[in-house]
Amino acid sequence: MKTAAIVLFLIMYALMIVLKAKWRPFLACGCAILFLFLGILPLSELPSAIDWNILMMIFGTVLIVDYFIQSRMPNLIADQILDLAPNVMWVTIFMSLFAGIVSAFIDNVATVYMIAPVALAICKKIRISPVPMIISIAVSSNLQGAATLVGDTTSIMLAGAARMDFMDFFWFHGRPGVFFAVEIGALLTIPIMMLLFHKDKEPVSSKETTTVEDYVPTIAMAGHIVFLIGASFFPNKPETTNGIICMVWGLACVAVEYLKTKDHQTMMQNLKNADYATIFLLAGLFAVISGITRQGIIAHIAD
Repeated sequence: MKTAAIVLFLIMYALMIVLKAKWRPFLACGCAILFLFLGILPLSELPSAIDWNILMMIFGTVLIVDYFIQSRMPNLIADQILDLAPNVMWVTIFMSLFAGIVSAFIDNVATVYMIAPVALAICKKIRISPVPMIISIAVSSNLQGAATLVGDTTSIMLAGAARMDFMDFFWFHGRPGVFFAVEIGALLTIPIMMLLFHKDKEPVSSKETTTVEDYVPTIAMAGHIVFLIGASFFPNKPETTNGIICMVWGLACVAVEYLKTKDHQTMMQNLKNADYATIFLLAGLFAVISGITRQGIIAHIAD
């Protein structure tokens, strides 16, 4: 049984590297199904093997982000950045720093999903290639995700295992926490970007200011972050607390927007836009990891 688990895991891992990303959810779920069929992971243990907290967090956050983008609030923020930046180089730097700040409180993928369209719009407006700015945003988002407890699903999983609360990321066992290490790294990216983009000195300005008429998604965005931070201070809370917070705020945003607009088509489209590929990928991986852990493979590697 242990040999079968190792072989299946290695095959899945290799295929994930070789094949395109769109196949990864199918590979993970397929491997999980084989684990169940072979008895590597009993069916009765499947519900507890899957981290429902993480899946609910992703689903709820993506719902909020979808409506947040449609509210055009990111565009308004981008206009403010254009007003502050004297030239193209500083637009790229400010957008990267903005992405990093957002990513400290929202999942990396959701951050890029939210900010990339704004960056594309800016690049189109000032007629430059979007590639450098998008790469800078992606790198900054990936770096800052570890800054706080709520910045990424991995941070939440780490905090749960280590019994850390929100403030432990700032000050841990009498010493500065990981937040400061991440922020020092983020600040050091500024001179690097200045060096990389030093030729981009074309002046920029925002000729038009975006008008935001719907503030519900912004309230939902801020609300779920505040609740996640607040929940981290409560000991012995249910494991699915963070997931429930994100789901409640996400579904509340959907419900309020539907009651305001009565637009059934937009509501269904936003529900369809949820990142189901990532959800199924993680669900499959949770089952696979639980299976190889149950077979003692992880413990054997640790020893």
